[in-house]
Amino acid sequence: MRADRLVSLILLLRRHGRMTADALARELEVSTRTVLRDIEALSTAGVPVYAERGRHGGYALLPGFRTELTGLNHDETLALLAAGSGRRERAFGLGPALASAVRKVVDALPDGHLATAGEAARRFLVEPETDLLSRRPVTEDVPDTAMAEVRRAVLAGRRLRLWYAAAGETPRWRTVDPVGLVTVRDRAYLLAIRSGNDRTYRMSRVRAAECLPEPAERPEHVDLDRLWRDRCARFLADGHLTVLVRVDPAHREALVSTAVAVRAEQPGVDGWPHLELTYQDSWHAEWALWQLGTHAEALSPPSLRTALHTRATTIASRYA
Repeated sequence: MRADRLVSLILLLRRHGRMTADALARELEVSTRTVLRDIEALSTAGVPVYAERGRHGGYALLPGFRTELTGLNHDETLALLAAGSGRRERAFGLGPALASAVRKVVDALPDGHLATAGEAARRFLVEPETDLLSRRPVTEDVPDTAMAEVRRAVLAGRRLRLWYAAAGETPRWRTVDPVGLVTVRDRAYLLAIRSGNDRTYRMSRVRAAECLPEPAERPEHVDLDRLWRDRCARFLADGHLTVLVRVDPAHREALVSTAVAVRAEQPGVDGWPHLELTYQDSWHAEWALWQLGTHAEALSPPSLRTALHTRATTIASRYA
């Protein structure tokens, strides 16, 4: 890991020209003391790193210094594949590896293309902190050590022990045969087989993981996209509530964001689209429709309309 960090440090200095120890520490996700030790190690090894004093000082490389440090390691290759398929850089705990890989790719560009690439990068913004409605994205943290063990078991085809906390339950160990990893809207899921049955584990509920030496009992070939669609269909059909709603077009996205899934959509004669939505249960559906007031109307099931009517009349009576 230190060798990769030293390479990244050199590439950062090549790209930015001069950086402070604090800025390097933030980029490399280490302490300032570690950066200072790394710079000393590079100097000892003959890399021409020098310090510039003063208000705008920092560390820099002698002009013209260039190295051939563009080889990608295993995790960086995985990170680029994940990024290339449209996933976010945090997918599967490969964010730091992706950042390192991108630095190497940029460093390998001919000098004539470097400025062009930098200008192009400034013309794109991917997944900002908030959307147009100032809503912050929902992110779920997974311990790096746990994600690394899960990733290793999936790729090596080994059995996996999970210290897993299911919803409403205390954590306990489970031994599974991992099939693949899926990420959806910054939420990562492990698809696995346990005692011959399909299982889907939300990675944010994994407290610890251990890759076991014995091989996993799983299909040799897998269509992960089809498998995910099948499991989603079974999930939606298991104990969820389907409702039909007409909604003001201006509030469609707000309504959709509260649902588990959108099953169908048709235009309405009055300009309000009719949506078939899936919610976790009747309480979830009632809560979602109540948030939009008169901007949405539940058409079915009748029990949902009755519940909303009862709530509305109770409120009206209280504030009469």
